[in-house]
Amino acid sequence: MLNDRRLARLTARALQTSHGRPGQDRPGLRKIVSWNLLRRVGANVAGIATLIEREQPDLVLMQEATKDIEALQAKVGGHYAWAQMPGRIHGLAVWSPTPFATPPEAIELPAGAMFDRVSQVIDLGEFGVANVHLSHGQMLNRRQLRCIEQSLPDRAAVIGDYNLVGPTLLPGFRDVGPRLPTHAMARVVPLRLDRCLVRGLTCHGRSVLPRGASDHRPIIVHLAPTHEIILKDTAEPERIKGMAGVIGRLRRAAGRGDRAGTGARASAGRSSSPA
Repeated sequence: MLNDRRLARLTARALQTSHGRPGQDRPGLRKIVSWNLLRRVGANVAGIATLIEREQPDLVLMQEATKDIEALQAKVGGHYAWAQMPGRIHGLAVWSPTPFATPPEAIELPAGAMFDRVSQVIDLGEFGVANVHLSHGQMLNRRQLRCIEQSLPDRAAVIGDYNLVGPTLLPGFRDVGPRLPTHAMARVVPLRLDRCLVRGLTCHGRSVLPRGASDHRPIIVHLAPTHEIILKDTAEPERIKGMAGVIGRLRRAAGRGDRAGTGARASAGRSSSPA
């Protein structure tokens, strides 16, 4: 069974630091919470409001949010948008204390055998955020990530419930989310399903919070734009190109050494020949 005592100690430590804003002097820094609520029987409006009051986030991303969660706006103010999953009672929701730069957009994802999925894309001005609840198929959810990437700006984050085991395999993005388990499959197997991938952003802090009424633990990430120039999909190729250059220089140096050695042996042979 998931070791709740150990996780309780770690999350208690995270709670002590999560209230602040690591790197708070960074321009464009945003504190973002993501939480799979567990539709109907999980976290409710009161629980989400308590989390908002305690953490004071700049953005709350929710998965498995039912229409009832819309009452959050009346309880805590701010701005709220909901994107229903096709044919389901739940969907993706986002709350912000300030108005959205543009209305959040729902984009269709490659469909699975049973359910259709959408992603909710939010424009924060300095960067974009995709709120996700991906399919359980380990090939399909990676295809969905590649589809989402096409709707994002150069500086972007993909945050939410990935339903994914192992690496995400999304070129140009880095996994900067918390490393602790966020869910226990069948209440036994600990899994890190809730993740955060970024491109063109720096993570200045991350933590996992207590589960509450849901079967997922909320995660927190503190993100700000990276100030280097970002070239889309070039981070990994540039690194490979640099390594190839080093190897090429070593081979050229070895070739020069071989030629020098051959020339010296030839010269020595001529000097030792009889007149």
